[in-house]
Amino acid sequence: MSASVPADIGETAASLLAEGREFVAADPLLAGAIVLTGLLVVVGLAVIVRRRRRTPGTRLRNVLAGYDQVSVLLHPNPDPDAMAAAQGVAELAASVDTDCTLKHPGQIRHQENRAFETVLELDLDRIEEAAALDGEAVVLVDHNEPRGFAGADGVSPVAVVDHHPGDGTGSSFTDVRPSYGACATLVTEYLDALGFEPIDPDAATAIETGEHLPPDVATGLLYGIQADTNHLTKGCTSAEFEAASYLYPGIDEDALDRVANPEIDTAVLETKARAIMERDVRGAFAASDVGEVSNVDAIPQAADELLCLEGVTAVVVLGESDGRLHLSGRSRDDRVHMGKALQAAVDGVPMAEAGGHARMGGGQLRLDHMAGLGPSEGVSRDELYERLFEAMTGDRQ
Repeated sequence: MSASVPADIGETAASLLAEGREFVAADPLLAGAIVLTGLLVVVGLAVIVRRRRRTPGTRLRNVLAGYDQVSVLLHPNPDPDAMAAAQGVAELAASVDTDCTLKHPGQIRHQENRAFETVLELDLDRIEEAAALDGEAVVLVDHNEPRGFAGADGVSPVAVVDHHPGDGTGSSFTDVRPSYGACATLVTEYLDALGFEPIDPDAATAIETGEHLPPDVATGLLYGIQADTNHLTKGCTSAEFEAASYLYPGIDEDALDRVANPEIDTAVLETKARAIMERDVRGAFAASDVGEVSNVDAIPQAADELLCLEGVTAVVVLGESDGRLHLSGRSRDDRVHMGKALQAAVDGVPMAEAGGHARMGGGQLRLDHMAGLGPSEGVSRDELYERLFEAMTGDRQ
């Protein structure tokens, strides 16, 4: 019995081989087509596996390498996270000899943001229209849909790197991770995976070869992460801590201190004071209308101050500037998703914009649009104020 098994297998194999030869002899073209199809399938699978093994940083750098010049576009009134992410993308572009310019609409007014730009010597160009974008391609960082300038709707980015919710995509590369605390974290991961080595500031001028991360870029990325996570205390993932650990050897401590502790102008302090004096606290929630402001960046800072009040777990501060009503919200209350709350509050107001994360959000409304457009009835300022409380309490969905 046992001796007959190998004989049976051998006979079967011989029979199949003979049939295969007869098939090839009978129709060589069909046999060749089958073999070619098999080879194509194998090659295709190999390509898919190879692509999956590529890190996002590798894929983005390959995209950048395809252009002589690109514009990295930041969102309006960019914050440290946006500026840091742009720094990192520019470093990737430089590694493949692609020229890179950093562009943004709006203004840089927050004292922390101005210090970031000045101390780290960023070269940021303000634009008012799409025609001012340089190069053959646009890369978005810290937002996923162009906005804030004339012709923004016609800009089709080649790449998008962001941590905010949204549907915007890049034609060649998209990495949007709302679970992350900062966009700078994503860019730091790219650089780490590609082998960029943060270098000690004291040794920076002595190193001429290899892919190294300059101290100004490492410092900017770390502060970008800190700024968007309240110094690694809110909205963090393990990725933020891993990124900070990777960057730490290349940090310029003096520059970091100067960015983190800039002088505060009088207008900001006055806005904070008005927010505190005019606060309306209802249970665990608070709101404050600070009236007209000369510096809109003082509004989110005032919201941060109000959230420090004992017993208050969610706040919204609103202020007026240049015909617009600006909203800034903060939450440390698991019942209040601030981004969704602000969206609910402005629902139905023509051309209103609002959104954000669970812990922080923002929005803008045109004062003339609040009066209503077309069939819309609009909303008064007092009604909007009440809507904010309704949204925080969950009575407005």
